[in-house]
Amino acid sequence: MKVSIIGGGGRVGSDAAYALQFGGIVREMALVDMNAEMASGEALDLRHGAALTSNQKFTSGSDYGIVDGSDCVVITAGLRRKPDETRLELVNRNVSLFKSILENLKGVKLADGATILVVSNPVDILTHLATDAGFVPPSQVLGLGTVLDTCRFRSLLADHFQVNATDVKALILGEHGDSMVPILSSATIGGVPMSTIPNYEAEIQGVFEFTRKSGAEVIRLKGGAGRAVGVSIKEVVEAIALNSEKILPVSSVQHGKLGISDIALSLPTKVGRKGVVEVLEPSVNDSEREGLHKSAQSLKEVLAQIS
Repeated sequence: MKVSIIGGGGRVGSDAAYALQFGGIVREMALVDMNAEMASGEALDLRHGAALTSNQKFTSGSDYGIVDGSDCVVITAGLRRKPDETRLELVNRNVSLFKSILENLKGVKLADGATILVVSNPVDILTHLATDAGFVPPSQVLGLGTVLDTCRFRSLLADHFQVNATDVKALILGEHGDSMVPILSSATIGGVPMSTIPNYEAEIQGVFEFTRKSGAEVIRLKGGAGRAVGVSIKEVVEAIALNSEKILPVSSVQHGKLGISDIALSLPTKVGRKGVVEVLEPSVNDSEREGLHKSAQSLKEVLAQIS
């Protein structure tokens, strides 16, 4: 499988490539970046490690010609979020850049059934725009959505309750941003409902609030997030590559689940070789359903401002 990463010379793109190198599933990666030297340096650095990881080919450059033949295009290019800036406030700074990327991709000959994975923020808005661009079928466009938020939430819950992070099952759905919704009603630790923990809602809410602020905190501390988002991208790309139909909270344009339509946001989704296989309707309580509808409305209001 060939994966092209637009923005492959940046922190997120290069960390995604590094994670995919260790996964060993992807056989070819093309790193595209306006800074061709940076992309070349990242590709060379990855190539140096190939003897200890897996047999992979790396190419790089600023010319979109190297994207030809890609089975999956991962778009990470974008302007970095400021510590005090919401992801939705990025929209006015990033939409024009994103549209230029889409125009460049229209001239590329992708492999049959190729998927587009949007990572750039605000990811739900940009996923909607990529779907509307129409150069691949709508089901073959998906956004990273709340995969990263869910990963952060589970990891922080594990720290809080002092358990193995892989034993925590809890979802964040809706917008990847301020209106994201934690689905606490179905959260479990090792199959045991978190609702059995005394005062669980207050405890989990505190962890969620830290989760929601975690991206900005990482930016404040080290200048930008990369490691966890790279691993999250790897999870989605490998689900596509292996046609595993793994259920992940990726973003896609919705068509009626939970009464939400005509906007891209995250719901549990089977991810396979051609992107979105099926969107599943999660079990939620009334408060969670209301939160998801508010999230959808918030995104629609932003989308209307840029249409």
